[in-house]
Amino acid sequence: MGSADFYQCTRHSRKVFVADLGFLGDTVHLFPALREIRDAYPQAELHVMSSTHVMDLLRLLPWIDRAWGYPRFPKSPPWHKTLPIIRALRREKFDTVINLNGSNRSSFLTRSTGARHRLGRIPQTPGGALWPWCFTHTVSVPYNSVESFRQRWLCLQQSGFPVSVPRFDVTIPADVRQSVDKLLDHQGGFIHISPFTTQNHREPHPQDLIDFLNTLAKETPAEKVVISCAPNQRETSKLAEILSGLQQPPWKIFQGTLTTIQTCALIDRARVHLGGDSGAVHIATMLGIPNLAWFHEGSRQSNWLPRAANDQILFVPRDDSGFLRVNPARLIEGVLANRQATLNST
Repeated sequence: MGSADFYQCTRHSRKVFVADLGFLGDTVHLFPALREIRDAYPQAELHVMSSTHVMDLLRLLPWIDRAWGYPRFPKSPPWHKTLPIIRALRREKFDTVINLNGSNRSSFLTRSTGARHRLGRIPQTPGGALWPWCFTHTVSVPYNSVESFRQRWLCLQQSGFPVSVPRFDVTIPADVRQSVDKLLDHQGGFIHISPFTTQNHREPHPQDLIDFLNTLAKETPAEKVVISCAPNQRETSKLAEILSGLQQPPWKIFQGTLTTIQTCALIDRARVHLGGDSGAVHIATMLGIPNLAWFHEGSRQSNWLPRAANDQILFVPRDDSGFLRVNPARLIEGVLANRQATLNST
């Protein structure tokens, strides 16, 4: 059935489960909807499931009661290996399950909980003949209409929830903040760069980054630059290549040494974040840190673009090697514009 009366049917629930098995970006963009769900069920236990490898992000939400992890990286396990997870979920006897992801795996997991009320978002591509059987209520919001976090918020609005405005209500744990502050010598206001994604065609050409960093160090030597990457061989080796081409090293280098939640604390101390279509851009959006982001010129309608008033987006072409070609001079202009905007706001 439709979703308009879903909240009225479930508002007295004592135990609520939110299932979203997406990766970092999906998890971050779920947070505003989770805040609305928490407010709508103040009396309920709120459980949330994310992919295990980004599960520590849920520590940013101290107002959820339990975080669950689902093993999806580097690939999802066969169904029979997830039976212990399904059995554990069924033992919880949830009253209500909310799934705004729409994927087949998360949908079948939703059905497996045995909850009486199950809200699901109609997927972008057909979910198969059994998909409608997974839910008691369904909601439809276009997938390329607005930012991803607003889409999830709209799903709740259309399901009768008493929503306010989309907001990221996150708290970086004190122990995480203290450990990162120590690594940063208790300083902030720096330029943070997260140059890599999982694919070359979403990354700038290494030489463009080298030229940008060398020019920045020459023209604005007082700027502190922090560069970080994920803890995998692909990214750490790419970062080593870039560092070898620099005339002087950045102020701080985190070559795969930070956890996801430590990266949040790092970006939260930055003045501006530079990166492409990757999780770090979404973390900056969540924390209200300005983005200077590069996207392929064909991505102008993407629902993953950062769209805050203080964000800058460079739409750039690819070359024959597949890399994005980001003009170093445009990055310098963007950094200077951000610095001036920061000065004007103080």
